[in-house]
Amino acid sequence: MGQSPQTVTLTTAQAIIRYLANQWIEIDGQDLRICGGGFGIFGHGNVTCLGEALFDHQDALPLYRGQNEQGMGFAAAGYAKAWLRQRFMFCTASAGPGTANLLTAAALAHANRLPMLMLCGDAFLTRLPDPVLQQLEHFGNPTFGTNDAFKAVSRFWDRITHPAQVLQSLPAALATMLDPADCGPVFIGLPQDVQGWTYDYPVSFFDRRVHRIRRQSPDKLEVAEAAALLKSAKRPMMIAGGGVQYSGAVAELTTFAEDAGIPVVETIAGRANLVHDHGLNIGPIGVTGSDSANTIAQEADVILAVGTRLQDFTTGSWTAFAHDAKIIGLNVGRHDAAKHMSTTVVGDAKMALPALADALGGYRAPTGWTEKAKAERTKWDEYVAENTRVGNGPASYAQAIGEVNRLCDPRDRVVAAAGGLPAEVTANWKTLDIGTVDVEFGFSCMGYEIAGGWGARIAQAQREPDQDTIVFTGDGSYLLMNSDIYSSVLTDKKMIILVLDNGGFAVINKLQNNTGNESFNNLIADTPTATRQVGVDFEAHARAMGAEAETVASPSELEAAFKRAKAADRTYVISMKVDAYEGWTTEGHAWWEVGTPHVTTSDKVRAAHEDWEAARPKQRKGV
Repeated sequence: MGQSPQTVTLTTAQAIIRYLANQWIEIDGQDLRICGGGFGIFGHGNVTCLGEALFDHQDALPLYRGQNEQGMGFAAAGYAKAWLRQRFMFCTASAGPGTANLLTAAALAHANRLPMLMLCGDAFLTRLPDPVLQQLEHFGNPTFGTNDAFKAVSRFWDRITHPAQVLQSLPAALATMLDPADCGPVFIGLPQDVQGWTYDYPVSFFDRRVHRIRRQSPDKLEVAEAAALLKSAKRPMMIAGGGVQYSGAVAELTTFAEDAGIPVVETIAGRANLVHDHGLNIGPIGVTGSDSANTIAQEADVILAVGTRLQDFTTGSWTAFAHDAKIIGLNVGRHDAAKHMSTTVVGDAKMALPALADALGGYRAPTGWTEKAKAERTKWDEYVAENTRVGNGPASYAQAIGEVNRLCDPRDRVVAAAGGLPAEVTANWKTLDIGTVDVEFGFSCMGYEIAGGWGARIAQAQREPDQDTIVFTGDGSYLLMNSDIYSSVLTDKKMIILVLDNGGFAVINKLQNNTGNESFNNLIADTPTATRQVGVDFEAHARAMGAEAETVASPSELEAAFKRAKAADRTYVISMKVDAYEGWTTEGHAWWEVGTPHVTTSDKVRAAHEDWEAARPKQRKGV
């Protein structure tokens, strides 16, 4: 009879936290905890047991006090992006509305394939005190509750109903968050009574373990097939997505493009794969792209899509490419690699690109094609220079972006998300260094900007403490979620925040007008129930949360204000009004499918519908 393994008696909550504290990852030769800590708001559903466990691990797993659970989730997403998905943060919320507030953030992490661990309170497993405070009651299913809503927005979902389940659930959760193809948010529901129940856990379960993210080699036959197709190309093009950075394959992508002379375009998530003045960087592609990238995309005969999920803003709702263009999908995820009848190469980009290069046998794109692409980029650069020039018209997003771009340090990190700013940053920002741009457009989520910037700054402080996190936000997103300005001041995680005030949801007002509709309920001035027109003093509001702040009257005043922000020792907010109707970037757009009325009494709406539908014949139908 063998001797029983040594055990330790712990509560469920204690076991979870002790396990997380002992999981490490090797990054650039240094061992770091995979979990960088957590964001937490306590309530009755998590404070007594999970809070007790976290108290004893404050040094290993620092807990950042959030102001809103949705903001905590956005901060965790910003942190994971900045660490290139190699590290994650947990979020803990109480049962009921606290947990429900995390739903939007979980969806953002799911859409962007980002690791995030949610440890959330749940109703008592015994049901003895039912119905408890904040419990939903489904009369035909007593097991069904708020936490079940997370099944749609989680890559891994579990509810711990016995302490022993931790032994299986936590390794599975960690494996999900570290998997290159299936990476995403993890939800673990923790009933309030189960959190405090004990179990005799094997001591070995808590041994220090160093993990490494798996690199999947491509199949040789897939590489050979892709190489044969690419060698037949007369007008090849590469699309570089966010997955290039997550796989650490920027050098391999650059070498591949240079050796083959193939023009490269970037997705929104793939911005900052190449610096702006690299000779083969032809610009951002798609609905919010550049004339240069979209021009060559229309003519390309073979497209090598690397690390991209080919979202509709990349593909122009699948009108950006010629009908007969062939696509090679090189992706660690088979789901993304196989989109639109692509020739697939399923594998890690860092391993697959050199393998594909070897199979090409010295192939180079025709010189005339490469030179044409470069010439298109030169023309686009000239447009951007004029578009961002201070004084070229009313105060605009583009002018503000151009000034900050001119004044910032190369390694400063730029964060933007919803509204008009993702398009304006994508089109006008000149990448100064690799991996310095976070434009959240996977879920295009209002409110991500400041909270995500806070999470990015926490990560940046661990890696590049002398650099700044620069957040671009509109007034609409600011009003939706701004409380992490206070969080950043409390935690001494400085951000520079540009609040560009155009009086409401101006980009949606623009879409409304472009589809023939009258302005309605987007700009504050056009909101019929807004019987009193009141401006927001963003400077005073930011100061009330402990930040430094100032208001500038025009882009010409931004230089001095930005230098003051750079020199400040805490979060600094700069507010400036921009025009809601003029100053938008008007070039570089591909078609985007939106639903327009097929029947209307408005001549303007009917004409806009017909004009919109006129581009539909260019749409690829899956081939």
